[in-house]
Amino acid sequence: MHEAYLYERLEDGKVRCFLCNHRCTVSQGDRGICGVRENRDGVLYSLVYGIPIAQHVDPIEKKPLFHFFPGSRAYSIATVGCNFRCLHCQNYDISQMPKDHGKIVGEEASPEDVVRAAMRTGCRSISYTYTEPTVFFEFAFEAARLAHGRGLYNNFITNGYMTPEALYDIAPFLDAANVDLKAFREDFYRKICGARLQPVLDSLKLMKHLGIWVEVTTLVIPGLNDDDAQLR
Repeated sequence: MHEAYLYERLEDGKVRCFLCNHRCTVSQGDRGICGVRENRDGVLYSLVYGIPIAQHVDPIEKKPLFHFFPGSRAYSIATVGCNFRCLHCQNYDISQMPKDHGKIVGEEASPEDVVRAAMRTGCRSISYTYTEPTVFFEFAFEAARLAHGRGLYNNFITNGYMTPEALYDIAPFLDAANVDLKAFREDFYRKICGARLQPVLDSLKLMKHLGIWVEVTTLVIPGLNDDDAQLR
């Protein structure tokens, strides 16, 4: 457990999180929408700091990133949790696990452990992936900072729902991002993902402005987001 970044204390022991664009107001004893940030006595904590659920060596193209050191290997890490609730989620068993005060599971590993493992396995970069890296921001931030100092690159595989505050903080250490643009309609985001489209579009623009290499992926779902107007 680690005190969260990017939040403020409110009256009556509540806190407001500034990490993603839900900007949750969290009462004492409750968690945010992501399921991994909890208010304990007026202090917001990350419950997944140093507890990755997955660590793997992947080809960078699996992320998918096709124009960011193609042919290289990426050390991939994730924790449980996500700030979306996509009905078509491919990793729902770990992304949705902590919702409704569910279990926080994984194996202990410090940011230093992650960086050492990436170097030991000959990886060119570290990918924060599989779930949503925004919700394990503190863990990712510290690992990315250390990796940057050791000559490794960092990339987020993300839904793009982080706040500008979070992006500005991580930008000095974040080299690339693949943003999963779910669709190009607000109603899809609201009904299928429990989120909004516009903050994702804003993040894409800000990433480019900050000099982060950006690639975009859309998982096509026949009948929901596959019409020509959206894909064009």
